[in-house]
Amino acid sequence: MNRYDIRLSGTWRAPLAPDTVYALLADVESYPAWWPAFRSVRRTGERACEVVIRSALPYALRATLTAVAEDPAARVLEAALDGDISGGVRWTVAPDGPHGCVATLTQHVTVRKAALRRWMPMARPVFRVNHALALRGGRRGLTAGARQER
Repeated sequence: MNRYDIRLSGTWRAPLAPDTVYALLADVESYPAWWPAFRSVRRTGERACEVVIRSALPYALRATLTAVAEDPAARVLEAALDGDISGGVRWTVAPDGPHGCVATLTQHVTVRKAALRRWMPMARPVFRVNHALALRGGRRGLTAGARQER
């Protein structure tokens, strides 16, 4: 791991069936409709799209997200990122007893955007908080969708 790398993770619990959450996470083009941090998604190929992500901090990240693995039976999604950040992201979705499901995100990325690289060594905790806020918005959007379905 170099000074521009960061590992991020998060867990969502949702009152939805695991297959429903897996399907929502697999449909990247729908993210802007329910996940506020995803400002735009534009399909660029069969397995790729350009995304613009912005959370609380005043910067947007642009990247190409390319699906690497989609396993509906195991409910695992993996994608490669290339752009302002590069690396990989992995979602796993599992049953959570009578409560619905739990979705776990793991990311290992390298910050490539020059303006962020300058701040990376000292701002790592701020970037983690920003990521946590982005995830919280996604979980809320997902849960709000679950309430609307009922």
